Amino acid sequence: MSKIFCCFMLVLLCISFQLNTYADDQKPIDIKSEAAVLLDSDTRAVLYAKNPDEKLYPASLTKIATAIYAIEKGNLNDIVTVSKNAVSQEGTRVYLDVGEKVPLKLLIQGMLINSGNDAAVAIAEHLDGNVDHFSENMNDFLKEKIGVKNTHFVNPNGLFNPNHYTTARDLAMITNYAKKNPVFSEIFGTKMLDWNSESWKTTLITHHLMLKGEIPYPGITGGKTGYVNESKLTLATTAENGKLRLTAIVLKAPHKTMDYNDTKELLDYGFSNFRHTLISHKEKFTNGNKDFFPKNDTLITVPNTEVRKMVNNQGILTVGNIDNQTVQQIQLEQKLPEKINKPTVRSSGKMNFHIDAVYGIIIFALAGIVVGLRKKIRRNL
Repeated sequence: MSKIFCCFMLVLLCISFQLNTYADDQKPIDIKSEAAVLLDSDTRAVLYAKNPDEKLYPASLTKIATAIYAIEKGNLNDIVTVSKNAVSQEGTRVYLDVGEKVPLKLLIQGMLINSGNDAAVAIAEHLDGNVDHFSENMNDFLKEKIGVKNTHFVNPNGLFNPNHYTTARDLAMITNYAKKNPVFSEIFGTKMLDWNSESWKTTLITHHLMLKGEIPYPGITGGKTGYVNESKLTLATTAENGKLRLTAIVLKAPHKTMDYNDTKELLDYGFSNFRHTLISHKEKFTNGNKDFFPKNDTLITVPNTEVRKMVNNQGILTVGNIDNQTVQQIQLEQKLPEKINKPTVRSSGKMNFHIDAVYGIIIFALAGIVVGLRKKIRRNL
């Protein structure tokens, strides 16, 4: 009896240890910012979300969208003539002069690294004539190319306007899309740049403290800061650890450095709790009497703990954790059963019999007519 009791207690201890380990690994993170999203840059799986679709003011994170739109639409070697309107912009600048001629790529660098509001407007006017047309075209670009759903920009630099808004989810998508462009990726990850324009000669230093190294974090590959009174602190960050590449967005952080604290928590959470795995195109997922398969071998993000995969009637595969929290969704293809054609004799035997019988009667009748005609002809002869 005592042996049975000891074994029972040992099992309980083991179960308790496993549950505690899981709880420690998956403990919820406490994000102070109003909204946040952590995205797997390779699979686009959303690993964490807080108010991801709440419309908020992005401040200078707008310049991420301006940069990728300019890189894809413009010629980086174009020479841009700076207008009075560009020079008159408030906030952070790269101190351009009216009539100054600057290469488009240098303006993009000044806008992303030093957050130059004047550079952003100079870019917009060069590409589309004025800020209004630029904003309309950029909004179309973001919807059609990237698939944003809750973003509307009215300027290229993020200075406050009540009609200028986006969401943490949309910004994560924009940043992730942009980061795949090598020109953008290089500028987004630049820590320092010698600036030798006609009006200002200096060294530009990124405002992003994690990228700069003032707030150390391993694997930071890019970043952009933002602030206006109405938006509070906003921050976009990309990082990698050799296994995962992550994009972190925080919006409306209420106090200084809280945007970085939240970003660190997001990255720690992503790198510690998730991994990649491959779903074979041959792997079958069944719902009722329907069988679904991936279109190709597909890379997905899964939690380090127990993985749950469920497919619905429309073939959408949901990958989640033990608490049924969705990590990723993938559209599968339905494989319909092959049609088996029955042998011709079996499927149409009766019809063939009737047709043959009809043909036989016709031939017999014709033969009779021919014989009768021959006899009649002989008599006449």
